[in-house]
Amino acid sequence: MPTLVVLTGPTAVGKTETALQLAEQLGSPIINADSRQLYRDLPIGTAAPTAEQQQRVKHYFVGTLAIDQYYSAARYEQEVMELTAQLFKTHDTLLLTGGAMLYIDAVCKGIDDIPTIDDEVRQHIRERLHNEGLEQLKNELRILDPEYYAQVDLHNTQRIVHAVEICYQTGRTYTSYRTRAAAPRPFRIVKVGLLREREDLFNRINLRVEQMLHDGLMDETRRMQPYREYNALNTVGYKEMFQVLDGTWTLDFAKERMKKNTRVYAKKQMTWFKRDSNMHWLHPDDPAILSKIRELI
Repeated sequence: MPTLVVLTGPTAVGKTETALQLAEQLGSPIINADSRQLYRDLPIGTAAPTAEQQQRVKHYFVGTLAIDQYYSAARYEQEVMELTAQLFKTHDTLLLTGGAMLYIDAVCKGIDDIPTIDDEVRQHIRERLHNEGLEQLKNELRILDPEYYAQVDLHNTQRIVHAVEICYQTGRTYTSYRTRAAAPRPFRIVKVGLLREREDLFNRINLRVEQMLHDGLMDETRRMQPYREYNALNTVGYKEMFQVLDGTWTLDFAKERMKKNTRVYAKKQMTWFKRDSNMHWLHPDDPAILSKIRELI
């Protein structure tokens, strides 16, 4: 049976170089599972693979969307399943890598059949977001669905709003729609998680933020000013830089806040990934990491 290797882990742990080396050994392209790297105008703030890296290994789902294009985990699931069906005709093993928890789950387990939100409910929650702010909706979600509140990225406005919409629309928790059995897949799935000591990971995150700013994150954010309301930009890095452009924060303050928020996001990723009993944990600097992954396959 064909095998899909899923290589994941928190932001800045070292997935990119490990994935490149593994893909070269496997003779596989890389299927990207980073939801922000799909947008072609955000290479710096999303740490997207460079042109040189993409020359080393063929990448899918990198830089394929304009900033104003809507995309979803459900669409990602459909497109990845269609792509793998084609690629498995000529490959025994494929590599999917990234840190977008929902996107990885979409491929491995399928998207839950979540009800469509009525326009009236959607408008009501949008008005509340505008009038009362995100913090109020967060507090409400904590009461309505404490289990999802403990898991969700609290910086992701779209997910907070959607979860509250579901609670209002159905009278049920969002979590109750996310617990069905995994969808069958026509391939084996081998999950490998990369893990570092907390201090080491946090140091790498801090260095990455410094590098992004050196590489031109502020200019990239400035170019995105007309699109700042789009969900693709509602993410760590751009949100802090918009505060600088607005004159609300100094660059130094925004930089430190960006480091802190990225560390918080990494901890959220680890909490999510560590619940998966099928995950095989390896250190990215282990000199035998590639052979250990090959043994799992």
